[in-house]
Amino acid sequence: LDFSVNCNPLGTPPAVLEAARAALENAGCYPDPACTELRAAIAAMDGVTPEAVFCGSGAAEVIFRLALALRPRAALLTAPAFSEYEGALRRVGCGCRFHPLLEAEHFDVTERILADITPDTDLLFLCTPNNPTGRCIAPDLLARILEQCEAVGAHLVVDECFLPLAQSGPGMAPLLEGHPQLILLRAFTKSYAVPALRLGYCLAAPALVAELETWGPCWNVSGPAQAAGIACCGLPDWPAQGRTLLASARPALADGLTALGCRVVPGAANYLLFRVPGVTDLKERMAKRGILLRSCANYRGLGPDWYRAAVRKPAKNQILLDTLAAALAAGEA
Repeated sequence: LDFSVNCNPLGTPPAVLEAARAALENAGCYPDPACTELRAAIAAMDGVTPEAVFCGSGAAEVIFRLALALRPRAALLTAPAFSEYEGALRRVGCGCRFHPLLEAEHFDVTERILADITPDTDLLFLCTPNNPTGRCIAPDLLARILEQCEAVGAHLVVDECFLPLAQSGPGMAPLLEGHPQLILLRAFTKSYAVPALRLGYCLAAPALVAELETWGPCWNVSGPAQAAGIACCGLPDWPAQGRTLLASARPALADGLTALGCRVVPGAANYLLFRVPGVTDLKERMAKRGILLRSCANYRGLGPDWYRAAVRKPAKNQILLDTLAAALAAGEA
């Protein structure tokens, strides 16, 4: 069982799989380079205009295109957070500063970050809920952060890829029209469990969207991926159904991990960050028993005894707990 990949525990909607399969009938044709129908479907779903939507081969491609298009000289990142932000920025020669998230505060982004958004900041990357902590940023604080970014002339990129599995609502999309410095990163990958199809997007000012189109090749989103994305937009309740399952499965898994002596961060996402003090080889112990965990040793601000596990359906979560109990009891070196 793979608990290192954190997608909707309901899996891929059958209608989405069927749409991708049907699109293979046109494998002899190039896909629409402008993703016209897909962008229109996303725009209708997210309450924006199609001109404000850029589609990419996964959110990771969008992150790298943003770095190329914006060319920031100095960026502010939180730690711990998704490593692709730093990786993309370093590729364009951007200097990165890090705002530490504290374990004593459940790794929350607090108003402490406002003091770090200084005039020499060109760009700030945030993620809500954060990966790997699973903690959401309070909407009123996000509004203050956006205000501070605008005051110093910085772009604010908010990664909302996991948000549909954590809470309902439009996220920050309603703020886009009046705030051209705001960029929202989103994806179908997690909410609809389609990581193999590589389909992410961002919502941004139309001028930036047009710029993003010039920083990479045409036909970056395949025909099956576009068809699957359109089908996803026709199933707006799928993430909500996942949230319903997670509402009971996540606390049950957290309680089980705690009972085994793990220190669990109370996250709101479809995964849990936890620490097993002093145990730095848990990933290897579990792999021997057929369970894949995500080691978080390579995240800034964490250490070799931190791990992340996806929240899956209750029966599989119980297998995780039973296997973990055996692995800990074995005490392998």
